[in-house]
Amino acid sequence: MAPAGEFLGTGVERERRRGRGAVSNASGRYEPIARIAFDDGWRSIEELPPFATTVTEEKPRKIITRNESPDISFDRSINPYRGCEHGCVYCFARPTHAYMGLSAGLDFESKLFAKPEAPALLERELSSPGYEPRVIAMGTNTDPYQPIERRYETTRRILEVLDRAGHPVGIVTKSVLILRDLDILSRMARRNLVKVALSVTTLDGKLARTMEPRAATPARRLDALRRLADAGVPTTVMVAPVIPALNDHEMERILDSAAAAGVGEAGYVLLRLPLEVRDLFREWLVANYPDKYRHVFKLIREMRGGRDYDARFGERMKGSGPHAWMIGRRFEVACERLGLNRRKHKLTTEHFDQPRKQPRQLDLF
Repeated sequence: MAPAGEFLGTGVERERRRGRGAVSNASGRYEPIARIAFDDGWRSIEELPPFATTVTEEKPRKIITRNESPDISFDRSINPYRGCEHGCVYCFARPTHAYMGLSAGLDFESKLFAKPEAPALLERELSSPGYEPRVIAMGTNTDPYQPIERRYETTRRILEVLDRAGHPVGIVTKSVLILRDLDILSRMARRNLVKVALSVTTLDGKLARTMEPRAATPARRLDALRRLADAGVPTTVMVAPVIPALNDHEMERILDSAAAAGVGEAGYVLLRLPLEVRDLFREWLVANYPDKYRHVFKLIREMRGGRDYDARFGERMKGSGPHAWMIGRRFEVACERLGLNRRKHKLTTEHFDQPRKQPRQLDLF
């Protein structure tokens, strides 16, 4: 492991990235020039400031994103933000920052994009002629309750639109900030319009702080699940991602704790390493768990057909091979023992009341 204050390969000095997940900040894959920081002997790197969080406001034309993936249970989603300050090193959404000309590394955690007009766009799209309501997913790319939501409240305002329209929504988060909106969520739950999933990756506070530096602690996530369940909101625990030789041994303990909190459903996803995420995760392992690096990647390749990642539908979420089968079987046995997933909660569209289309002022120029 590199001593504090030194560089790890193309990594960024430790003090500059304190409180962040990624180790490096390589140029985006679409950029014509790659910039690599290194110590030239003059210690000039020390003069660079730490990575501060900045937010740029976007003005998208649409807010509902459609997909046709057979691996997931929804065909539409909303992401109020790009990038995520939680800094989870394994996040499969990191490569999307390349579309903004930015790095999937530290840029993804520190250069964020907000969509404050999302609620108005959503109301307009829901009022479009021919719109057919189906469950909208939130938190599928980046967390809708990451820290900047405290300032923008975009997610809350989106929920207010969906509540008024009687439109179903499923939410995935790692943040206890979701409890701020318990008034809306409990009201929607009474009409069977919402379900919430919290991702609990580990119960080890030290591992969580290293791997998900700005996300809520595991104990607080479990408490949020309990409070949501007590309020009548259907809850799911996601053991995601499952990382072999790092957190896979915790699966049963996580499910036990979630069941005790009143959770009714559970799911899991095997670690995914698309594009830049592979190198970022490798750097992080070498920096924080150098003794486990080779073993972790050996098991990953055994579950990915000899590769670091297999993006094929049907394989990317669960993997293949004996070790992947064993993880799946352990999950099934634990859920059966705890009574999880006995009933899948299905949301309804029967309350949908299409918003009245508002007249739009044409631009003068």
